[in-house]
Amino acid sequence: MTEQETRAGFVAVIGAPNAGKSTLVNALVGQKVAIVSPKAQTTRSRLMGIAIHDKSQILLVDTPGIFQPRRRLDRAMVAAAWTGAQDADLVLLVIDSSQEVRDELLEGLEERNHPLFLALNKIDLVKKEKLLALSAALTDRLNPDKVFMISATQGDGVPDLKQALADAMPEGPWLYPEDEVSDATDRMIAAELTREQIVNQLHQELPYATAIETETWEDRPDGSTMIRQQILVERDSQKAIVIGKGGRRLKAIGAAAREEIAQHLGRPVHLFLHVKVNPRWDEDRSLYREIGLEWAD
Repeated sequence: MTEQETRAGFVAVIGAPNAGKSTLVNALVGQKVAIVSPKAQTTRSRLMGIAIHDKSQILLVDTPGIFQPRRRLDRAMVAAAWTGAQDADLVLLVIDSSQEVRDELLEGLEERNHPLFLALNKIDLVKKEKLLALSAALTDRLNPDKVFMISATQGDGVPDLKQALADAMPEGPWLYPEDEVSDATDRMIAAELTREQIVNQLHQELPYATAIETETWEDRPDGSTMIRQQILVERDSQKAIVIGKGGRRLKAIGAAAREEIAQHLGRPVHLFLHVKVNPRWDEDRSLYREIGLEWAD
């Protein structure tokens, strides 16, 4: 393909927490690149998924949900989302059509310099009349270039959205190899896969007071990889919850994470987890770098 035949560009996928952004990014890419959880604020960093359609390469920046920040980590996450929107060729706003729309999200998009696509997600959960009223209200306020009604989990409307994104990308050479699906390192994805298990297995028992730090990573001569990860929590009571009675919960988290990481890497994985209490882990600059966030003042 010559340079004139191809297209490539960045799409910032933004929205409120739990709008379904990561599920949509995975659906557009065609495989799992972002962790998904029924709990809000699962995505922390700007993770790029790379989707290909015809001669277009669509670089999807899955941003943290936009909400009212309370602590440094929250501020860094919200800053990452808005920076992603500013740096993109196109903004894709994902709205959970079954929930009330956050005003702070819409305010930030009224004075924009980028094309805007609006995706009303979770249409399988909403009556048609409410959906049409929501579409009309948001169109009137934001004047988007295109509106799509989708269900990211069911796949409804996703092919039409992908085609439109591909057509909207600027002409130019592809920026990543054809077989690459994400810009995240294996180390970062492995940490995220472990965190996904913590979020999904502990449900309401543990707040978002955990982080994963990779201590060692060794690719061994036998073709396997040995990974040691540290689960950081803020209090002793949280450590007890993660470990579980007789260590059973930590063992279950490790087994499920190991399976996911091995599938991602395509080779056997030896995963060793331990839990450390650090009340101020969210004040550690190096940890922000590791999870792909900028330090927020």
